[in-house]
Amino acid sequence: MGGSAPRRDCHLPVETTSFVDRRSELAEGRELLARARLVTLTGPGGVGKTRLAGRIAARVGRAFPDGVRFVHLSGLHDPALVPLAVADALGLHDHSERPALDSLVERVRERRLLLVVDNCEHLATACAALAGALLRGTTGIRVLATSRHRLGLTEEHLMEVRPLPVPDPDGDLTAADGYPALALFADRAAAVVPGFRLTAANRSAVARLCRRLDGLPLAIELAAVRMRVLDVHQLLARLDDRYRLLTGGSPAVLPRHQTLRAAVDWSHELCDAREQAVWARLSVLAGSFDLAAAEAVCCGGGVAEGADVLEAVAGLVDKSVLCRETGPDGGLRYRLLDSLRHYGLERLREMPGEERAARVRHRDWVQQLAATCEREWFGPGQPGIVARLRADRDNIRAALDFSLTTPGEAHAGLRLAGILWFHWHACGAPREGRYWLDRALDANPDPSPERARALWTAGLLAGCPEDLTRGRRRAEEARALARRLGDPAEAAHADYVIGVIRLFSDDIPGALAHFRAAVARGRAPGQHLSLLGLDHVELACALAFLGRADEAIEVCEEIRRLCAEHGEQWVLSYGERILALAHAVKGDGERAEAHAREALRLKLAVHDVVGIGLTLDLLARIAADRGAHRRAALVLGGADRAWTDVDRDRWGAACLNATRRAAEDRVREAIGAAAYRRAYDRGTALALPELAARVLDDTGDDTGLARPDGHPEEPPAAATVRLTRREAQVAELVAEGLANQQIADRLVIARRTAEGHVERILSKLGFSNRSQIAAWVAAQR
Repeated sequence: MGGSAPRRDCHLPVETTSFVDRRSELAEGRELLARARLVTLTGPGGVGKTRLAGRIAARVGRAFPDGVRFVHLSGLHDPALVPLAVADALGLHDHSERPALDSLVERVRERRLLLVVDNCEHLATACAALAGALLRGTTGIRVLATSRHRLGLTEEHLMEVRPLPVPDPDGDLTAADGYPALALFADRAAAVVPGFRLTAANRSAVARLCRRLDGLPLAIELAAVRMRVLDVHQLLARLDDRYRLLTGGSPAVLPRHQTLRAAVDWSHELCDAREQAVWARLSVLAGSFDLAAAEAVCCGGGVAEGADVLEAVAGLVDKSVLCRETGPDGGLRYRLLDSLRHYGLERLREMPGEERAARVRHRDWVQQLAATCEREWFGPGQPGIVARLRADRDNIRAALDFSLTTPGEAHAGLRLAGILWFHWHACGAPREGRYWLDRALDANPDPSPERARALWTAGLLAGCPEDLTRGRRRAEEARALARRLGDPAEAAHADYVIGVIRLFSDDIPGALAHFRAAVARGRAPGQHLSLLGLDHVELACALAFLGRADEAIEVCEEIRRLCAEHGEQWVLSYGERILALAHAVKGDGERAEAHAREALRLKLAVHDVVGIGLTLDLLARIAADRGAHRRAALVLGGADRAWTDVDRDRWGAACLNATRRAAEDRVREAIGAAAYRRAYDRGTALALPELAARVLDDTGDDTGLARPDGHPEEPPAAATVRLTRREAQVAELVAEGLANQQIADRLVIARRTAEGHVERILSKLGFSNRSQIAAWVAAQR
């Protein structure tokens, strides 16, 4: 069973423009997080809550051994998806039947991390439940939320994010350059008018303009881009005219909550008709999107050609309505800020029939994208497909939600949920896949090929003992329905699911007979090559489990030939793992290890965290068989850490747990419990990419794993590093899970001094994170 981990090299939003200094707010945010576990940044739209949260998180990130994770909620509208979105951000792959929030809390109970939850206001109840559950069920997780309104928990500490301060336009402006509002305007204006800077001649006008805009960063940015065609005095005059119109000539200033709306209205009026139409239609896109998505959603009804959309998108970027981002393939993607997306949606709803038409075009584009990815899945582009679908996950959710909540569209939702079987299964989204499939099946009870597809996909996503029975029933129902409809492909797909559930239910002889018959039948018309290849994988797996290694190797060679013909990696990685298992059964440790390393390399390429866990288990067994006991213990520690993101019990399958238990028992017997624990703890302290990289670089000795330079590392007990008395105290407190401020409070020293001690400890020990310090301290005891 598959499950691909997201890339973890970009936890915080990438800043595409400079950040104007908010030193006091940054300091206040850091201090609040040091003493409170739930901090909510509140303030009006456009005030800069998201940017500030990202900056605060970046500043305090080193205090959290398990890192910082950022959860965007602006493109999410279903409260039930909030815990699933958080699990996705944390790289968790939940297969259980427990309530999603309970399962999430259980998985992260031992972690020490900062969770940034952005744009909570429209999902406040769900976000409050999330924060409350994490505060009650864990001790090491802190939550930094952004919301226009408080979440309402007693544990919540509020930090109001105020607009940028603006000097009196009629006062002394000699020090005006130090005001962030003016600095922001000057920075953004210089981007469109090279060489622009604050001078004695324009300071008063800039200050008056920023005051008119209440110091709201988004409003200031929208105004600054008009400097391309107006100077600052003209800009101020036109804005004054605009405000007089809005206030009926009254000198009263607009209420702050209307200021941004007025600025956005003005920016909208300065767009041409084509840009306005594209702005409105783009508002149905959730999260980020590329130009192809924009063209699919916007073409038609006055915006006839892709070239028109391209010109409009370029214009909206120039006017700071659209933000540019770098996509997973290095290409350009775009994003509407939340306030501007809601504004565009209001405009779209003013045009009868336009919103539904745009959402249908959006859903059809997502469906076409999914179908293309499914068609190309068994091929060389798998890593790109994984990254692309993750980048568009908010759009996938929006398309499914529209289909399953709009009269007359439910069948399209069933079709889309089923097309995405490989995404839910191979790309690490089993829980969310089951959620959408259950909704789609409930909304579409009539027999159809799409229902058969959804039934076996739901069965495929069963991954815990209590769900396997239901999964098998669904797969059997799918097979019967497909046969009744005369659809051999869906019948073959359902048959695969029935067989794999038999295997994971430890009916290995039954699974062997099942897959032997499936392979003998050959490819059914229309059967997806991935599932055909997996028929062979499971046949070889059953053979290897039963000790019939030579037969398993023969089947694996067929898998390798099939995958090589298409440049495929995901199924091939499973074939390589079974080859490793078969050679281990034969006692050929050298060949077993070579195939297991190749399997691990391939699984890293497609981020298959389930496969990585299975392969690490096998590598540990192979190391133990070859007498490399400390290395085996270290790899087991890393494997267990990987499995905590999926299911530490390996779904309760005896055939999967046997590999791990055999390795642990052999190592404990060979080197003793204490040495085993020291090496095991080193493995748990390594991040998965670091562990995997070191396994692939391993020299094969028994001193641990090789460093990236190829030289073996000494085990912790043999380390000759000496810490000072104070450093040893700090290391002990790090091992207790204390953050830098807590260490400073405990030892009555300055926070900066505590940070310096931690930096020196990391440097002396050659470590890169606090978890490694904790493991090292445990090994010294």
